[in-house]
Amino acid sequence: MPVTIDGALSAPLAEFVNIINTRHLHAVFQPILDMHSGKFFAFEALIRGPQHSDFYSPQALFDCARQLNMSDEFEHICREVIFADYAQLKLPGKLFINASIPCLNDIQFRRGDELPVMQALGIAPRNVVIEITENHLVSDFSALHDVLADYRNLGFDLAMDDLGEGFSNLRMWSEVRPEFVKIDRHFITGIADDPLKFQLVRAMHQIAETCGSQLIAEGIETEAEFTTLRDLGIRFTQGYLIAKPHAQPAVTASEHIQQLRTSARIIVFPQQDSSNSSHTPISQLLRVMAPIDPDTENDAVYTRFENEPKLQSLPVVDNGQPIGMIYRHAFSDHFARPYRRELFGKKPCRTLMNQAILIVDHADSLQQVACKISGSEQETLQDYFIITREGRYLGIGSSRELMNMITNMQIKAARYANPLTQLPGNVPINEHIDRLLASNTPFVACYADLDAFKPYNDTYGFRRGDDVILMLAQVLGEVIDPRLDFLGHIGGDDFMVLFQSSDWESRCQNALALFDQRLVHLVAPEHLAMRGFTAENRQGERVFTPITALSLGCIVASPQQYHSHHEVAGSLTDAKKQAKKTLGSSLFVERRTLDRPPQNASNVLRMVHDEGRITSLHHDA
Repeated sequence: MPVTIDGALSAPLAEFVNIINTRHLHAVFQPILDMHSGKFFAFEALIRGPQHSDFYSPQALFDCARQLNMSDEFEHICREVIFADYAQLKLPGKLFINASIPCLNDIQFRRGDELPVMQALGIAPRNVVIEITENHLVSDFSALHDVLADYRNLGFDLAMDDLGEGFSNLRMWSEVRPEFVKIDRHFITGIADDPLKFQLVRAMHQIAETCGSQLIAEGIETEAEFTTLRDLGIRFTQGYLIAKPHAQPAVTASEHIQQLRTSARIIVFPQQDSSNSSHTPISQLLRVMAPIDPDTENDAVYTRFENEPKLQSLPVVDNGQPIGMIYRHAFSDHFARPYRRELFGKKPCRTLMNQAILIVDHADSLQQVACKISGSEQETLQDYFIITREGRYLGIGSSRELMNMITNMQIKAARYANPLTQLPGNVPINEHIDRLLASNTPFVACYADLDAFKPYNDTYGFRRGDDVILMLAQVLGEVIDPRLDFLGHIGGDDFMVLFQSSDWESRCQNALALFDQRLVHLVAPEHLAMRGFTAENRQGERVFTPITALSLGCIVASPQQYHSHHEVAGSLTDAKKQAKKTLGSSLFVERRTLDRPPQNASNVLRMVHDEGRITSLHHDA
C-alpha cells in the first residue's frame, strides 16, 4: 500500500517516500565464516537504496524514516525486501537481519504477522537471527525480556551487535543472553599488534564460553587479524578480508581464506608489558584514615593512639589541606619524658606534629612516588606519606607497602619480560612453545648464547656488556618475521627464537653476520687486532680469551616429536653446547628425531666454512 504524507516535503524526504512506494530497495549479503568447517555459516543482510544516489547508504534511509516517524514501517519494508532477495538467491546457512530495539516493539513483527510471508518463501524462523542494533539506552530490562521472549517463542535466535560500544555492554549481555554476540570492529582492527585489544577479546571469549554465547568477530581486514582470531579460538568471523557485502555473494570461501584457515603456522600473540609500575597509580595503596585538626589537644591525640593500638601515624589536616603528620613513637617518646604531658597535654597538636611530610597526588604512579622517597633529603621523612586529589586530603600511604608492591611487580615482570630488553621472558617463551606443540605446528627452536661474555664484562664493564646484549636483541629482532617468529630473552646473554619462517636457516646466518659486524664497534681496536684480550678465568688466572662470539644452537621440531617445553629446553641445551665447541660465531643444527638413534658419526656432522665462520650442521643419514 503506497505511503502518503500530509503536507509538503523537502526534496530528500520526497525522494525517500518515492523509494519506499516503488520498492526501489535491494539487499546485499555479507557472509559469516565458520572457522571450524570453513563454510559460510550465515549471511548478514544489509539494505541499500538506488545505486549512485544519496540513498544508497542505509544511514540516509533510516535517518529519513526517523524524521517522518515511520521507523517501524520502514524496517518492515526492509525485511520484506531482504526475505524475498534471500529466498531468490537460495543462500545456505542462517540469515542475520538487523532490528533496532524500539522497532522490536512493533506489534505486527512481535506477534509473527510476517511468518506467512516467510513460510511462502521457504524461510523457517529457526534459520533467522535477529541482530539487535542501535545505541539505545535500555531502562526497563523486564519489559525487554518480555519482548525478546516473544521472538524466541516464534523460533528466532538473537544476536547482540557491537559488543563494547553503546548499549552493548556487559549488563545487556547478561540480561539478554543472546545466542550470538558480535565484537565491535574497534577491538578487531589492529588486534595482532595491540596487547590490550588482544586481552579484551580474549576476556570476551572466556565470558562467551561461560554464558553459552557464540562470538562473531566483525571488521576483519588483514591476514594478521584473521590469524590472531583463529588462534585465539574465535569460531565465527566476518569482514572485508573474507568477503564484502554483495547483492549476489559467493556461497563458498575463497581458496586464499581456506589456506589462511588451515595453515599450520600460528601467529605470535602481542605481548603485554608486565612492568607497569610506571603506569599504576599510587591510589592503589590509599588507606582511608580520619585526620585530626591542628587545634586538637595533644591529650586527645594520646587517647586516640591508646584506643587504636595498630595506628602508627595521624595526618594533620587544616580545612582539607594536609600540613603535617604525628607519628606514634615520636609522640609517645615525647610524652614519656618528665612533666611533658602536663606541659603539652592541653596544647594544640600542631606543636608536636612533624612538618617534614611527603605529599603526592592520587594519580602519581608508583614509580614517581618511589623516586620522590628515594630522592628526598629529609632525614626525618617517615614511613608514611599523604595522598591528595587536587591538593585536598584523601588518605595516607605506606612507603614500606610501596616498595613491597614495586618489588613484587618487578619479580613478576621479570618472568614475563626482561627488564633490560623488554623482550618476553621465560613464562611467555614456555607458553609459546606449548602453543606450537599443541597445534602440531613444525618449528625450529634456536638458543642464542654469547661465548666469552663474562671476560668481556670483566674487561669492559657491565654497562658495555649491557650494550652488547641490547645489540644482540636488536640483531635477532631484525632477522625474524615478527608475525611468525617468537623472540624471547631468557636472561643475561641467553635468548631464544622460535622460528616458523621457512627460511629460518638463512635468518640465523644473517644474525651471525650482523652480530660480528656490529661487535667491532664495541671492542677496542687493539683487541680487534689481537682477536682477543687477556682476562681472568673462573679460577682467577689471567688467560688470553678470544673476542666474544655468538653461538646459535637449533633443533628442528616436527609434530609429535616433543610433548612439553621442558623436552624442547633439554634438547636445546645440548645443541647450544655443540655450537659453543666451535671457535667464533657459529650455528649448530640438530635435525635428528628423538625416536631414531644417530647414524654413523661421519654422516651426521658436517663442517661448512663460510667467510671465516664455521657453521655446524646436523643432517639425517
